[in-house]
Amino acid sequence: MHDVLLSASNLTKRFGGLAAVNEVSLDLWRGRIHAVIGPNGAGKSTLTNLLSGDLPPTTGRIVLGDRDVTGRSPQRISRAGLGRSYQKTNIFLAFTVQENVRLAAQSRAPRPMRWLSRATAFRDTNERADRALELAGLTHRRDMLAAAISHGEQRQLEIAMTLATQPRVLLLDEPLAGMGTVEAERMVDLLQRLKAEHAVMLVEHDMDAVFALADRLTVMVNGQVIASGEPAAVRSDPGVQAAYLGEEH
Repeated sequence: MHDVLLSASNLTKRFGGLAAVNEVSLDLWRGRIHAVIGPNGAGKSTLTNLLSGDLPPTTGRIVLGDRDVTGRSPQRISRAGLGRSYQKTNIFLAFTVQENVRLAAQSRAPRPMRWLSRATAFRDTNERADRALELAGLTHRRDMLAAAISHGEQRQLEIAMTLATQPRVLLLDEPLAGMGTVEAERMVDLLQRLKAEHAVMLVEHDMDAVFALADRLTVMVNGQVIASGEPAAVRSDPGVQAAYLGEEH
C-alpha cells in the first residue's frame, strides 16, 4: 500500500540573511525510501530538523498524516507518528540493549500514577520493545550492554528505539556513517525491510547504499532542490553531476 504519510510544502528556514533551506517541498510515501543527498552545507540536516520539529520553519507547511504539525514541538510531532535517528548515536551505553528499547517504548505508555511499579511488569511495553528488537535484528543481543555491541549494532539499536515508539514516518540521518562493508550491508537489509510499513526519508553520503535503497531521490545544494525524481533520472542529470555526484557515478 502506497500513500503519503508526510507532506512538506515550500519549507524555508532563514538564519538572519541566510536561507539554510529555501522553498523545499517533498512527499514521503509508505512503502518507499526517499533519499536526500547533497554536499556538506546543502541543508539536509536543517530540513530533517524542520520535519521533526527540532527547528521551526520560517515559512512553509508540514502535514503528518491528516495533521498540520507546522511549528509543533518534537514531542508532539513524535507522538503524531514520526520517529528519527541522529548523525551521532544517541543511546544509553550503560544499559542493556533491551533496556534501551524498553525505555523508548515506555514513552508511548506513560503511567504517572504507577511510578513505583517495576517497568518489566508492563506487558504491552515489553511486547513493543521485543517487536522492535526483532525488526531491527537485535534479539540475539538483547541482554548485552549497549557499550559492548559493535558500532553498526549501536546504529541498529537506535533505530530499534525509534521503532519502539511506533512511528509511521522514519527520518534517518546518516545511519550508515562509520560502518564497514558487512555492517553497511546489514543496515541496507534492515532499511529494505522497514519500508513496507513506513515512509522513510534517508539522508546519507554512501552513494552505493543510496542507489541500492532509494525509490525517489532529491538533491539539495545551498538550501535548494536542484533535482528530484526517479534515482536513475536524477543520477544522469548533468546539473547533478556537475554540482555533486561527479563523473564516477
